[in-house]
Amino acid sequence: MSSSPLNAVLLEISNELSPEQLEQMKFLCEDIGKKELEKIDTGTKLFRVLKERRKLDLDNTEYLCKLLTHIRREDLSDKLKGLIGKSGSTSAEPPDTEKAKLNIATEVIAENLGRQWRKLGRKLGLTDVKLESISKRHPTDLEETAVELLNEWRSNRGAEARAEDLIKALRACQLNLTADKVENRLATPES
Repeated sequence: MSSSPLNAVLLEISNELSPEQLEQMKFLCEDIGKKELEKIDTGTKLFRVLKERRKLDLDNTEYLCKLLTHIRREDLSDKLKGLIGKSGSTSAEPPDTEKAKLNIATEVIAENLGRQWRKLGRKLGLTDVKLESISKRHPTDLEETAVELLNEWRSNRGAEARAEDLIKALRACQLNLTADKVENRLATPES
């Protein structure tokens, strides 16, 4: 079985780890020798060592999930768990009809969200670290920020992503006008 989907997720996880979090993970890996641990300065290097020691592969992510949970990065642990679907496959896509609804909702929300994007991001379960990362990539373009925020949420949710969840989150943030616009656009067939 190819490990490229796993590697893609591991790269994302590595990019989101702070140096302090990486040090905490290394501390938890007692069975890796001190000399080898000193050479590890990125998450990808740590993951490579875990793969070599057969503690990490596509069918065995529990060890890394525990490490991430111990350093209070449940969001990254969930991302790793989301790689393996309930059926054991790596398909994390919603059905085509739901994808179309999500694309419409993303477009409408991006056009209307503005400065409230962090509030929505938190309501959707994204971490402050992730929100800060998105902010740095798009410091002046609120529409692109909203698109990336929603794409990140969709990626985290995988096949479980639903337009209704976005509408509920908008309403929970008191962004009822935007929620109404999403509902109206979903109810109106494309012309």
